[in-house]
Amino acid sequence: MSPLPSSVTALSAPGKVLLTGGYLVLDRGYTGTVFALDARIHVIVQQLRRGHRRGASGSGPAPGAEAPSNPGAGDQDGEDTVVVRSPQFLDAVWEYGVQRCGNGGGVKVIQKGDGPRNPFVETSLNYALTYISYVADSKDFGSLSVTIMADSDYYSETAASRRPSSQGRGGRFVNFGVPLFEAHKTGLGSSAALVTALVSALVIHRTMQPEDLGAGRDKLHNLAQAAHCAAQGKVGSGFDVASAVYGSCLYRRFSPSILESLGDVGSAGFEERLFPIVEDSDPEHPWDTECVDFGMQLPRGMQLVLCDVDCGSQTPSMVKKVLEWRNNNRKEADILWASLQNNNERLRQELKRLAQHPDANPEGDFSDIRTLIQRTRQHIRTLTRRTGVPIEPSVQSELLDSVSEIEGVIGGVVPGAGGYDAIALLIRDDPTVIARLRDHLANWTSTIEDDFGGKIGNVRLLGVQHGSEGAKNEMLEQYAGWV
Repeated sequence: MSPLPSSVTALSAPGKVLLTGGYLVLDRGYTGTVFALDARIHVIVQQLRRGHRRGASGSGPAPGAEAPSNPGAGDQDGEDTVVVRSPQFLDAVWEYGVQRCGNGGGVKVIQKGDGPRNPFVETSLNYALTYISYVADSKDFGSLSVTIMADSDYYSETAASRRPSSQGRGGRFVNFGVPLFEAHKTGLGSSAALVTALVSALVIHRTMQPEDLGAGRDKLHNLAQAAHCAAQGKVGSGFDVASAVYGSCLYRRFSPSILESLGDVGSAGFEERLFPIVEDSDPEHPWDTECVDFGMQLPRGMQLVLCDVDCGSQTPSMVKKVLEWRNNNRKEADILWASLQNNNERLRQELKRLAQHPDANPEGDFSDIRTLIQRTRQHIRTLTRRTGVPIEPSVQSELLDSVSEIEGVIGGVVPGAGGYDAIALLIRDDPTVIARLRDHLANWTSTIEDDFGGKIGNVRLLGVQHGSEGAKNEMLEQYAGWV
């Protein structure tokens, strides 16, 4: 495959599974084991109108590259614009004017028209363009076209995506045929992957070369964390952004104080506060994220798969309730947190040992992993009862118990914050196990009344599996028919 023309930048970031450490990763005293997936969010940035780029005097399409067919409003009225499209969904187009704020307030995009807003896209643009404007020699962005593509496992199937014709424009991606707000997420971390891919693609497009991704990864992580926290309205633990940037790892969260004084884009001095955060040059608030075992692998003979239950949960409200319970029941919570951390660490160490010394386990004995997963689930069910939050609700317990009896299934959890998102299973890496699992799920129906009123209909084995790599550059050919 040929490299991308210089007027186009394509980059992707992976989804995640927080196998252990749900709720614990909110506290720096504890850690989480997060696995990157091979399902990715892709962002393709194209230059619509000439702007100074990467120190050049202006760049239109490179020789041999076709100019975009829709030049956008920026070409017509001289205003810098950003047009964002998500062509797998109906009417998923957002057009923004680029506004430079006074008093060092940075760069803000203003949505044109009265359509629904996309806060994660909008905030990512604000943060990326502010940083680019601050570090670049030129303030002229030109106008940009941004295309966002999602691997199909980020969303539950729709009537349109099940049709064979849904892949007619490009084999890797499907046409969901519904508006974005009607699509059901499967809980793979689409917002973190989107923010990471979008800010990284923009920064690389305007200030770096694609081959600079490795050296610039820490800065892109810091920028993506700041943008993602702003978009979701709170300083989260950041494990999902970290895995989107670096890949699979053991994660300990950063101190919230790093971002708490940043303020909003447009406020006086915003760009001067954002720059040292991205560059990690503030001596009073250095980044203290801990990521160990980048690119962490599963043991030989083991694979991670997910099953979509098409019944997503609202993570922020669940987190709030769990934290309230912990504050009101500190002694009991500390005992439970310590038990979970201890067992989770034993599970991580056993996975690491088996991965690093495969010859020490010639028979592929994963019984210790199975025992540790079951013990983690016991603690999670205790937390569910104590908090009154559906971390592992009874219908998910029923499903996990059922599939765990299948030959070749080592064990599974409701990952991350829990709820009714896709379940994660560790299985023997064998096609016959996949076949048995698929047959079992095709005939499985819930037989109990859930303790939180949730219902699981069809359960679908997703195609997504473990993939340890973080953000990476992509070739343009795979987007043929979509971009």
